[in-house]
Amino acid sequence: MKIAPSILASDFSRLAEELKDIEKGGADYVHLDVMDGHFVPNLSFGVPIIKALRSCTNLPFDVHLMTYHPEEYLEGLEKAGTHMVSFHVEAVPHLDRMIHNIKDRGMKAGIALNPGTSLASIDQVLPLLDFVLIMSVNPGFGGQKFIPYSLDKIAALSAMIKERGLTIPIEVDGGVNKDNAPLLKKAGAEILVAGSSVFGKEDRAAAIRDLKV
Repeated sequence: MKIAPSILASDFSRLAEELKDIEKGGADYVHLDVMDGHFVPNLSFGVPIIKALRSCTNLPFDVHLMTYHPEEYLEGLEKAGTHMVSFHVEAVPHLDRMIHNIKDRGMKAGIALNPGTSLASIDQVLPLLDFVLIMSVNPGFGGQKFIPYSLDKIAALSAMIKERGLTIPIEVDGGVNKDNAPLLKKAGAEILVAGSSVFGKEDRAAAIRDLKV
């Protein structure tokens, strides 16, 4: 299991130290939520902050665009050294174009799905994706409770991927903790985004180990 701590739950007054702490603690990625205040109710941070953080860690950047018009962020994310980019199927009418725009910039392309969005929405483009991000809470706010039916959705996606002979990692974001991590792994998740379950703990290394089931 790969762990991607979400800096949305970190102490913003000491971001550089927070990044060094999770890197030392065994994190595999840094998850960065970009919110526009329109697709989701909140605003978070944008490309300038991501670019500034690049020199603070060697961990790959996993950027989640909770925005309308995510294509407008791609040039900046490429220059900031981003490794993975996910955008929402609910926000983009031309999925194929967006996927290729990301890949053409040398970044891995993923699609994020809200809890109420069907897997059928990515049926045609699934073979093009480098990963799929399943939201297990409604996006826009940290600290929400895990939505239980997400487990069935993850299992169904895992089966869909295997039936097609694909190898596409499933990432899960929302309410992830050490109690549901084993269930998520059993359902087929390979990357867990963790906010307060990592940054809310004093010992980040222990918190990350607890999630690596």
